[in-house]
Amino acid sequence: MLSDTQSVTQLSQVIGQVTAPAFLLGAVAAFTSVLISRMNRIIDRSQALNAIRDDDASKAHLKSDIPRLKRRAALLNSAILFSTVSAIITSLLVIVAFVCAFYNMPHEYAVALLFVVALGILYRIPGISRARNADRAQRARPL
Repeated sequence: MLSDTQSVTQLSQVIGQVTAPAFLLGAVAAFTSVLISRMNRIIDRSQALNAIRDDDASKAHLKSDIPRLKRRAALLNSAILFSTVSAIITSLLVIVAFVCAFYNMPHEYAVALLFVVALGILYRIPGISRARNADRAQRARPL
């Protein structure tokens, strides 16, 4: 086991090194909250459109929006999945850093790898957004 001075020094270094992942975790949590609120709006809108009766001629045309809402819900579902996985990996990164410090093991490479993986998964989310925008542009083209 380490002496008290070495433990305190190493612990303070680990706390300093996990500051960025802690901020990343907070940002991912806020982002996930935004995604979930958007999903709730889509669900509410879908329920309202599905409640329209087929014999209501003045509102029946609004039901044509349902496939678009399903596509948006699928994209948001993927984004929520990726942000949740990124948050789990970031949490794992913090745990690995403290466990390695406790057992006096080098942790820099593992922490760096997990940080890159977490950011890579989070980076996947804009790809989903680009797919949604491409879908929107395709629908906007005249026939």
